[in-house]
Amino acid sequence: MKGYIKVDGIEVPLEGEENLLQVIRKAGIEIPTFCYHSELSVYGACRLCIVDIEGKGIQASCSTPPRGGMVVRTNTAEVRETRRMTLELLLANHDRECPTCERSSDCVLRDLASRYGIDKVRFRKNREPRPLDTLSDALVRDPNKCVLCGDCVRYCHEIQGIGAIDFAFRGEHVQVTPAFGRSIGEVDCINCGQCAAVCPTGAIIPKSEINEVWNDLQDEKSKVVIQIAPAVRVALGEMFGLPPGEVVTGKMVRALRMMGFDRIYDTAFAADLTVVEEAAEFLKRSEAGEGPLFTSCCPAWVKYAEQSLPRQLPNLSSCMSPQSMMGSLLRHALPEELSIEPEHLKIVSVMPCTAKKFEKKRPELSRDGLPFVDHVITTRELGTMIRESGIMLDRLDADNFDLPFGFASHLGVGFGSSGGVAEAVLNYLDPEGCSGRIHWETVEDLSGVRKTTAVIGGKAFSVAVVQGIKSAAAIAKMVQSGEISLDLIEVMACPGGCAGGAGQPVDRTGEKRLARVKAVRSAAPAEGVRHAGVNPFVREVYTHMLGCDPGEGEAHRLFHTTYHSRKRIDGMDIRLTGPSGAEARTDRIPVKVCVGTSCFLRGSQKVLSKLLHAVEEEKLDRFYEVQATFCSEQCDKGPTVHIGDRVINRADGDQIVELLREMVATLSAEG
Repeated sequence: MKGYIKVDGIEVPLEGEENLLQVIRKAGIEIPTFCYHSELSVYGACRLCIVDIEGKGIQASCSTPPRGGMVVRTNTAEVRETRRMTLELLLANHDRECPTCERSSDCVLRDLASRYGIDKVRFRKNREPRPLDTLSDALVRDPNKCVLCGDCVRYCHEIQGIGAIDFAFRGEHVQVTPAFGRSIGEVDCINCGQCAAVCPTGAIIPKSEINEVWNDLQDEKSKVVIQIAPAVRVALGEMFGLPPGEVVTGKMVRALRMMGFDRIYDTAFAADLTVVEEAAEFLKRSEAGEGPLFTSCCPAWVKYAEQSLPRQLPNLSSCMSPQSMMGSLLRHALPEELSIEPEHLKIVSVMPCTAKKFEKKRPELSRDGLPFVDHVITTRELGTMIRESGIMLDRLDADNFDLPFGFASHLGVGFGSSGGVAEAVLNYLDPEGCSGRIHWETVEDLSGVRKTTAVIGGKAFSVAVVQGIKSAAAIAKMVQSGEISLDLIEVMACPGGCAGGAGQPVDRTGEKRLARVKAVRSAAPAEGVRHAGVNPFVREVYTHMLGCDPGEGEAHRLFHTTYHSRKRIDGMDIRLTGPSGAEARTDRIPVKVCVGTSCFLRGSQKVLSKLLHAVEEEKLDRFYEVQATFCSEQCDKGPTVHIGDRVINRADGDQIVELLREMVATLSAEG
């Protein structure tokens, strides 16, 4: 691609841009979009990015390749009127309760309506209100605010490889929904929240726990303590006009004291504990030849492994995440120190992650009926609470975390970015050899994956760092097949790691995320305390509080957990053939086709289609009842089909149909 194009009379050079939209934005012109996202495939549905190309007329700039010599006008009367009409049509069916919408301050639809001067909508509403989906622990879905841009659908499919949400129905009835109209909390959603992060309106948002936290703060019987994740300190300032990546640790702590929290701790301290525990586990597994160790800090990744990689669960680190490890430690230490009953200790977490809201409700992460963490609020929720208190964060003086659980190493804070966990473990195991920045190499044909080799105690270890669940699934498959040999694998679901979590302030271009990642890697809380091994308060925990070595005794009881295989839609088999209710027959053989994500991606939909066609054409429903099911727990062997008690893995549609015919012939011969 060479030459230039003329945009509104200005010559703009072509420098490898993939589409016309990128060239126009490079020229300093902000073209409106809903469905365009630089990290996703081009969809071209919203038609807001239209421009007038000489000789071609009105075209969508996101899907038009740039060509030298093009003459483009972005602001003609026809273009403006078409955009206004598109916006009015979207607003006609949109729930316009803007003042009470969580995304009111950064809603793209609201911004564009204001930008184009739309003060009334000429079109009538033609869609009935739909109920809110509130069953998820992490997210709230409001279909009445959806503009059908498809960003959430494509992110879930293309980056995470989950497919928990998709388009359904046709024409004016089309909507974005989880499978079979279920709640997003009932399907194979991993709670990463990236659907909410890319949503341009308030159709999907993190589930708020602000009111619950305020209630605890106002309860005179309760002592409320709070822990702050590393990535929060480099993003919170954005909500108060500060540059992305500016570290506001001290100001944030001061604000929390003013709001009434009794103790304020740094989750990065628990990250140091995680490093010590995970390093001990890693060495023990290595000596026993037990295969690779996957990190377990990311709850979205853990849930995916439980859903889709049950055979890899023994390779998942038994260490709790830093959030839960800190909560467990506080439950153990603070009731006696504060002279309160355990139930009066309320533990709050501030996280950049929506999946932490799900994690805190796991029954494994509780003791004596009390959860390790009572409430999880996101960075955005904390910013909202600070604003509600009337506190001007940018004007505050600095304050310090409470000791001993408020003192963290440099690499403990580095947990907030992709690669931070692996680097912290390697530095702890070999502080001299890893004193410089570790050199990571990209893995060919695997986006979001980096790899390095570390020599520890004379032995070489192969280490990988993975961003995005789709890439993690690919690595897990390669490890299981022996295609790649790895010893330690760090997995984070979100781009850039926790710094790019869905609970952070909205970032539509990725530029803020890059600034946060850079800042969290350089935010040294204590001079000279590089890794967990030289954190004096970590040593104090093991020596005086627990009285044991890492991974042993009380440390193992407090800091480790277990995992279990999960069904995606529990107890839900959907009958696809034959009558139901009182007319349903019970003598037919059930034929169940798993259509969960793993089997679906391996072709179970084609198997099901061929099976249904044959059953209908050949009247086989006299003998069989075809059902769609959602977990056979044979995720690496799909498509999986059950015929009665018989299980068929890697099923082929023609194979299943022929097998049913043979069984029918046998049944007929037997009378």
